[in-house]
Amino acid sequence: MRHDTDPRLLRAFVAVAEELHFTRAAARLFTAQQALSRDIRRMEREWGVTLFARSTRHVALTAEGERLLPVVRRVLTALDELAGAVGGVVARPLVVDVAAPAATGRGVLDEARAAAPDLEFVARFHSGLTGAAAEMVAGRVDVSFGRFAGLAAGVRAVLEHRLIRWERVAVLLPETHPLAGTAELPLSALAGERLYAGVGNPETAEWTDYARALVAGRGIELVEPFPKIEGDTEFVRVVRRQGWSVLASEVFTAVPGMVLRPLTDPVPYSPVSMVWRRGLRHPGLTALLGVAPPVAPTPPAGGWLPEPDREVLTRRVPAGPGTRRAGGDG
Repeated sequence: MRHDTDPRLLRAFVAVAEELHFTRAAARLFTAQQALSRDIRRMEREWGVTLFARSTRHVALTAEGERLLPVVRRVLTALDELAGAVGGVVARPLVVDVAAPAATGRGVLDEARAAAPDLEFVARFHSGLTGAAAEMVAGRVDVSFGRFAGLAAGVRAVLEHRLIRWERVAVLLPETHPLAGTAELPLSALAGERLYAGVGNPETAEWTDYARALVAGRGIELVEPFPKIEGDTEFVRVVRRQGWSVLASEVFTAVPGMVLRPLTDPVPYSPVSMVWRRGLRHPGLTALLGVAPPVAPTPPAGGWLPEPDREVLTRRVPAGPGTRRAGGDG
């Protein structure tokens, strides 16, 4: 095996491994599909391994490809860091919107900081992916987390994403609520209930859209538009004062005097993707991706999900250990 593999080939391998589709990987790398196929064959020849099992309709990582993928990602991270260090140039801070202190994004950011202590990450706390996406498009935020399918198609077209977690959807109830003593709440039990889901807040439009799909035809109402609530302290004050029940996920800020109860019959899931600007290259992004492997594009068995999410998530799913999808154009 040669030890001087061109970094371009390494990036080609990662792109195909994450896309499991040669045409999409070629578009991502701004190269021709035929050239990309030649690069992968060259890499396999130089390394003496088969990285992909491919046909005209399907592309999948081989066991050897899965074994080598995390190693190649680490090499590319090191190369990015080296490029930033040459000549004393340090990579600019990566701006990461984590939505809230108690959120999946915050956990991923903490892990990336531990894995890459020499890099600088600056956290932001937008309350929704729709608002953060506008900041990403404008170049003021680099990475965020949330329900990718809830973004407008035109916005999704200029962003990349990786599905990293399925979160169970829950309801936050006052501890004096008649349903507060139930460990899990059937959706039917919420008939006649009014739930707060950010109606009227344009920054959380993707969550309100999810809520509307979930409660449709179930006799559950959403709280009418209310001014945007800034910060956890103000959120707790307003929710307790209004006496609202809140549609939330299993990862949610603790609210004194309220209890979080997961929903069931059916079990609704919220898809959490890591989202970034298309074409972004930064060692911090590589570090984030390294600590947040992709998950399967369908929720756990029997889980409820809005149909638009199923369409978007199965149309394009980044690869990772344990993840498979039909590809093609190999």
